[in-house]
Amino acid sequence: MLPSIADVQPLLQDSMVTWININGNRHVPTLEQLGTLLNVHPLVLEDIAHLGQRPKIEDYSTYLFLVVKLLRLHDPDQQVDAEQVSLLLGPHYVITVQEHDGDVFTPIRERLRAGRGRIRSMNADYLLYALLDAIVDDYFLVLEDVGERIETIEDALVTDPAPTVLTLLHALKRDMIFLRKSVWPLREVISRLERWDSPLIQSTLHLYLRDVYDHTIQVIDAIETNRDLLSGMLDIYLSSVSNRMNEVMKVLTIIATIFIPLTLIVGIYGMNFAYMPELQHPWGYPMVYLIMAAVAGIMLVFFRRKHWL
Repeated sequence: MLPSIADVQPLLQDSMVTWININGNRHVPTLEQLGTLLNVHPLVLEDIAHLGQRPKIEDYSTYLFLVVKLLRLHDPDQQVDAEQVSLLLGPHYVITVQEHDGDVFTPIRERLRAGRGRIRSMNADYLLYALLDAIVDDYFLVLEDVGERIETIEDALVTDPAPTVLTLLHALKRDMIFLRKSVWPLREVISRLERWDSPLIQSTLHLYLRDVYDHTIQVIDAIETNRDLLSGMLDIYLSSVSNRMNEVMKVLTIIATIFIPLTLIVGIYGMNFAYMPELQHPWGYPMVYLIMAAVAGIMLVFFRRKHWL
């Protein structure tokens, strides 16, 4: 860890590949010193300092400037968030500027310290590839977590489509839209980097960049698949709620239908006439109840045979 940007200058004058990682992109004096040291264009420094940049790549002849998104999951709600990572590729250096501490570059640091793999013997462009590959590979971990949440909601849709499930569905759909906006432009960035005619990118690196491009396409396909799944699950939820409402209305309709003839019978015998045939019959009252029960029973048998119950 270097105390200041001034200590970086001797490293950059060396022919060895140097990787400088800066945590925090809002410290303007540090960025200004970096711009003066490397002759970085003021517009590049402005893009580094201001968040919300779209993934992109720009060629400034002596260096390449890239902006990519590092995805994170925030506990406990597991909401997907994106951190802007700015990268500068020079002849013998790679500079990464992040928003916060902590990243997905720990395995690369361990490989560099241990001297394992070809990363120690390759140029700065290979280090850039390794950083991009680590960022893209981390997308799969985020998508895996999102996929598990989708499976949980899918099970809840079958067992109990409660209103809370609808809230989770909308939250996941927002995450998918956010992921698509963060990852989709990266495809064009990797594609342009692969086709770029720049002395900073060796032809031997194109094969590795094509591999990152393929991984990016896989991530985009997974995002689109999850979006389609969530849209289908939303339709399933609305259908389930509608079916439950139809079942309730069917039961209420059957109950009301059974009581319609019973109400008719009660209404007839509720008329205040002095001479009615069954008024003087000793079994008139029980007979009316038996008739009402028989009518209700016949209707229930009819509904069951029609498979309405």
